Amino acid sequence: MSTPLDPIVSEFETQEQADSYDRWFRERVQTSLVDPRPNIAHDDVMAEMRELIEEKRRHAAG
Repeated sequence: MSTPLDPIVSEFETQEQADSYDRWFRERVQTSLVDPRPNIAHDDVMAEMRELIEEKRRHAAG
């Protein structure tokens, strides 16, 4: 039987869901930590996204 969680305390309905998400999240973090590709600076990513957004706006306008 699954253990229900208080919605004020947790976004998950059961402890099993919370544990499953925790395992998934930890695996994603570990995968990222061992990824051999070079890191990309936050400012570089944000600049690229701003350009992409502006391009989409120009395209939508016309």
